[in-house]
This record gives sequence, C-alpha cells and structure tokens, in this order.
Amino acid sequence: MNERNILVVAHARRDDTVAAARRVIAALRDAGAHPVLDPQDRAELAEVDASFSDVDAVGDAVGVEDLELAIVLGGDGTILRAAELVRGSRAPVLGINMGHVGFLAEIERDDMDAAVKRVIDRDYEVEERMALSVRVKDAAGHVVYETWALNEATVEKASRERMIEVVVEIDGRPLSSYGCDGVVVSTPTGSTAYNFSAGGPVIWPSVEAIAVIPLSAHALFARPLVVGPEAPVAIELLERTDGTGILWCDGRRSHDLPPGARVIVRRSSQPVRLARLHPIAFTDRLVRKFQLPVEGWRGAP
Repeated sequence: MNERNILVVAHARRDDTVAAARRVIAALRDAGAHPVLDPQDRAELAEVDASFSDVDAVGDAVGVEDLELAIVLGGDGTILRAAELVRGSRAPVLGINMGHVGFLAEIERDDMDAAVKRVIDRDYEVEERMALSVRVKDAAGHVVYETWALNEATVEKASRERMIEVVVEIDGRPLSSYGCDGVVVSTPTGSTAYNFSAGGPVIWPSVEAIAVIPLSAHALFARPLVVGPEAPVAIELLERTDGTGILWCDGRRSHDLPPGARVIVRRSSQPVRLARLHPIAFTDRLVRKFQLPVEGWRGAP
C-alpha cells in the first residue's frame, strides 16, 4: 500500500498554530499517515520545538507530486502559500482557520480533530477554483517572466508619487489607455480580496469569469469589467510612463515592469483544488465574513 503523504502548512509566529501543528502531526501518525512539512516551516517550527526536526520535509524523501492533501493551519494568506507549495500536484488544500474568518478556510480550529479523521477517511469533497496564468513580455516581445495567481494579478505603480500610463487590451483588441495607480485582474475567488477593496464586483465561485478593475484611473471609461474566462487580458505599460511598474500575484510573487512591458493574464489550465468538509452556500460565507444584516428574512427554512 502506498504511503499517504499529508503536507502540514503552519508557521511558527503564533503559539496556538505551533500547538495545532504538533497535534495534527501526532494525529496523522497515529492514523498511519506520513506527515511532511515545507522545509522553511520545519526550520522555523524546530526553533520553537525541536521535535519538529523529526518530521520529513517536502523535496527530501517526498516530492510534491507524491502529496495526497495539504492541511493548512492559518488564514487565507497561509492557504495562498499552501496553494503555491502544492502547485503542480493534484493535492487539494484543506484550510483550518486559526485567525479571522476567511473565505478559503474550510473549518474552525475547534473541529481540527474531526477534520484530520475525515482526511484519513477521505471523507471530503474537492472544489476546483479557476486560477490565472500570468506572462510578462519585454518591449521586444520576449517572455521574461511567467507565474500564476489564485486571487489576482495586479499591475501597480512602483513609486508612490507617480502614476503609470497603461493601455488595456481585452481578447486581442485595445480597449482604453489611461493614467492610473494600477489595474487588478481578478478571479472569482479573488473577487472578495483586492478586487473587493478596489470597488470591483463580488463574483460567485461557480461563475467562470475574470474581473478587470482600474485603480484610481484618470479616465471617463475606467469602470470595473467582467469578461469571459477565455478572453485574455493584456496590460501594457506605455513608453511615456514616468517611472516603473510592478506586477504582484496574490501579493506573494512580484516582477518589476519597465516602460514597454506587457502583462498577459489568461485562465490557467490548472485550477486550484480546495478540500471541503462542510460545503455551504457562498451567500452564507458573505454574510458571516461581513456580518451582513439578514434579520427579517422570511425565505424558506
């Protein structure tokens, strides 16, 4: 029987997260599974508790492609990091919320033991979320950087005091040029992240679409757009831009953008897989996250 390799993603910055990682690793071992850690996580956790140095690391005895699932102890930021760690594998990500209520975490810390049992029993559903493929070309048209994003790819000004001048292209056709602080290209998953803060629309995860949101644009036609998932979105930094831009993907991966750079964002062929123990309506997630008032609702029980 093949060994069941379960990645545990946790950082050492909080005592409760360290204790939770210790507990989850022990439960996995008791059930006959093989817990593994990211090498950086293992080093940081071992500084707090030397017992973590006995846990195998991904990349040593276990490859990413050998992972069955990732259990993430943290909020949405840690889940984004876990999605990056398992990229290239079929392993779904199960988030156990250790902080504020997030949109990606599946359960609260109180249900941790039950969650581990259900992972061992393979008693969960997998939800696939659309991701973005991101490519940067220089002024000569050469590809100089490639990455991906689950939430959003953002072209931003690199200097606080200067705007960038961009032209936005949708599905191979130019749409508009303007000066701005940046442009956010978001997935439905990311619609409640940077897109939301920038005034973009909230998009249900079941909708396959890409949102394009200008940031502080100096133009009449600079409204949030929702385009089809097969339409590539390109943002070019015009040569007249005074300064440089920067590309950020999920707030984790970045690349400098000189004038003349072109960023092409399209739907990725590889979605992000989330493990779900208690699938609930996205409407309920919105109500819980934003504490929306629903008193007086007389709908169906």
